[in-house]
Amino acid sequence: MPRLALYSLVVCALAAAAAVVSFVQGSFLGVVWVLLMGLSSNMAWYYLRRAKVEKAEKAAAAQD
Repeated sequence: MPRLALYSLVVCALAAAAAVVSFVQGSFLGVVWVLLMGLSSNMAWYYLRRAKVEKAEKAAAAQD
């Protein structure tokens, strides 16, 4: 797994935990954490797909 994708997943998990804690405490600051969670999960998917494409390109280049 690419390092940036792993970091993004960690940030996503921490943001989810922070959102839960914020909402349990009655703070609407949890909305910001939910938005950060969405952003970091999209970043993780992007880096995973990018690594998959790069791997496929290298495999195709090696066959030629």
